Amino acid sequence: MAAADIHIEREPSRRTSSGIGIVHLGLGAFHRAHQAVYVQRCLNRLVDDRGLDDQRRTDWGICSANIRSNRTLVEQLRQGDCRYHVAEYSDSEHVTLRDVTAISEALYAGPDGPDREALLARMSDSAVRIVMLTVTEKGYFLSPSSGELLTDAAPIVHDIANPESPETAPGMLVEALARRRAARVAPFTVLCCDNMPHNGQRTRRAVVSLARLHDEALADWIEASVAFPSSMVDRIVPAMTDADRQRLAALGVDDPAAVVCETFSQWVVEDDFPLGRPDWEADGVEMVEDVAPFETMKLRLLNGAHSLLAYLGTLAGIETVDAAVARPAFRELLRHYWHQEAIPTLSLPTGTDAGAYTDSLLARFGNDSLRHRLQQIAMDGSQKIPQRWLAGGVERSIDGADISVTALGVAGWIRYTAGTDLRGQPHPVDDPLAETFAALHRRHPDDPVALVAAFLALDAVFPAALRDDAPFHTRVVDALTIIERDGIEAAIAAMSYKNSDGKA
Repeated sequence: MAAADIHIEREPSRRTSSGIGIVHLGLGAFHRAHQAVYVQRCLNRLVDDRGLDDQRRTDWGICSANIRSNRTLVEQLRQGDCRYHVAEYSDSEHVTLRDVTAISEALYAGPDGPDREALLARMSDSAVRIVMLTVTEKGYFLSPSSGELLTDAAPIVHDIANPESPETAPGMLVEALARRRAARVAPFTVLCCDNMPHNGQRTRRAVVSLARLHDEALADWIEASVAFPSSMVDRIVPAMTDADRQRLAALGVDDPAAVVCETFSQWVVEDDFPLGRPDWEADGVEMVEDVAPFETMKLRLLNGAHSLLAYLGTLAGIETVDAAVARPAFRELLRHYWHQEAIPTLSLPTGTDAGAYTDSLLARFGNDSLRHRLQQIAMDGSQKIPQRWLAGGVERSIDGADISVTALGVAGWIRYTAGTDLRGQPHPVDDPLAETFAALHRRHPDDPVALVAAFLALDAVFPAALRDDAPFHTRVVDALTIIERDGIEAAIAAMSYKNSDGKA
């Protein structure tokens, strides 16, 4: 579609000379399209409501840092004076172009980066009151099944030996908090924005566990003094492609740091900020006492469905989310998963209509303007499926209830980790356990029973309740056998769908 056929709305920023009150670890597309946009709304509102100009300062500018990779992005942002665009597509014919200047400083503090000390100094600054994170599930170095710190992971081993020059997000937090404690500066609030259940508690566990390995007193102080509120974030933000950049160029946007996303956005945050926070309520953030019902609903319904599409769709040769949900078999699979397996495990937020919520998810998944690649969602499955599928599956298994879609999803994930689709076309397996998966496939190339048993024995992924569940093992083997022999849609069709009463 030509740019002239697209309805474009433009949302300029009201640029102020912002003091930095927030540090964000993880300068990826999601942060630029989500948290930074909410902060931009806040800054815009302050200008509009109070008449702030460049001579007046606000307190909530962001210092955003990459600590693992992508030095190029940091350089691109700096070259553009930390100004970039967010293109929000409601469909292929309507887009809002948002000008974002909320990021006041961009740093690269990766292993070969020059800004690690600058980042630690910024986090230690008393003006910084909040440190946010989007470093993905694997960035916390916690076992997905037990939640314990992975003390044998090489980056954590480095941070234990070199606490003053950390490489990981938990290490950065520990060192910055240690410096603030030594300087008698009140600790910042740590706000995790990653897709993990009880993400504030899990972040606290990672930080306190790491601190305790070299300074008991510091660990006790962090445990007693630092706030770790949980949050739930929701916005579909595909990885940028050359095609996306060409689309934006046709709209007059020449910006290497630009991001494409959907119009929908949600942020739910536990209200625990001892040093203060922006008045986010005015900008659409839901400030609550308990975020757990929101985060569990999103993990099991949105993220769980995304993972089903990622593994089963990729095996079927499908490239994008919208192409997958366009197929009736996949839509029926999602409906069954939602209403028969996932929703019964949830304590829904007050006032939530589960049917309306899942209908809205189907509409969002069907947004073909996003071109959300299944391969992006499939990354790091060993870190994702425990909270997206397996936690709910354990609840259902204990009650003897149906978890046939969960079994099919696990079978699809196991087959996906072989590194080819059902046509033999290769795909990357981007996962911390990729080498382990490859070894298991080499060891059991033609024995689905042994292969499934070997995967279910991975205690870093599977909880004991499912590892020891013989009927679940059988269902996974049966699903994997049908996938290999007859294909994905045949495996879906072979399932015994049940009605809303749970009867065949």
